[in-house]
Amino acid sequence: MKIKDITNYLEELAPLSYAEDFDNVGLLVGNYATEVTGVLVTLDTLEETVDEAIAKNCNLIVSFHPIIFGGLKKLNGNNYVERVVLKAIKNDIAIYATHTALDNTHLGVSAKMCEVLGIENPQVLIPKETFSDKNIGMGMIGELPSAITEDAFLKLVKNNFKTDCVRHSNKLDKKIKKVAVLGGSGSFAIKNAIQQKADAYVSADFKYHEFFKAENKILLTDVGHYESEQFTKNLLVEYLSKKFTKFAVILSEKSTNPIYYF
Repeated sequence: MKIKDITNYLEELAPLSYAEDFDNVGLLVGNYATEVTGVLVTLDTLEETVDEAIAKNCNLIVSFHPIIFGGLKKLNGNNYVERVVLKAIKNDIAIYATHTALDNTHLGVSAKMCEVLGIENPQVLIPKETFSDKNIGMGMIGELPSAITEDAFLKLVKNNFKTDCVRHSNKLDKKIKKVAVLGGSGSFAIKNAIQQKADAYVSADFKYHEFFKAENKILLTDVGHYESEQFTKNLLVEYLSKKFTKFAVILSEKSTNPIYYF
């Protein structure tokens, strides 16, 4: 089984054409013709991720976030990106990233967030204009099985996303039924969630002034960037394991969250 066989299957789920123009997805390190010994699935590719791949005899890392995002002008090992790439090359380990290609697919990041929260009948929040299939785009919006209080909703988010901290806008003393979600930095979609009359919006990386954009119309809920996307690697492992059984598809045991709470 070659790397190209794995990436072809991944691109059935998340075609690279779905990715945003600013992104850097696909095979970032390695050769498509290389025979696969094992696949390690992770959210981020760090030095310890490459070490884990080596220890588990995995020569392909499937990562959500791309380790190479901007251009690399040098490879001297002077920062973590250069060190990861050098270590991967030295150990013949390929790195493939899905990022916004998986964000924009109907069964991707936001769909997994909906599953975690129990949101029913989710639809795409911001359809991608370059595609006529309405199932392609950023974020999703759907409904909880029944309306719950704001406090109950915040507890649900905190528990199900396994986080020590949920930041939120002013509570409005109304029930939460319709919920929008978007993995990662999602402040750009606040207006879309409001336009579609969501009672709450779950995403990450809201800045101070962006909480004012709630305008007493919605409960903005910042669960954390890593936390919002943490189940993406489970999604990828489940997907790959259904197709490939001749080698191991392994869920990385390492948390790559760079943020800690005290």
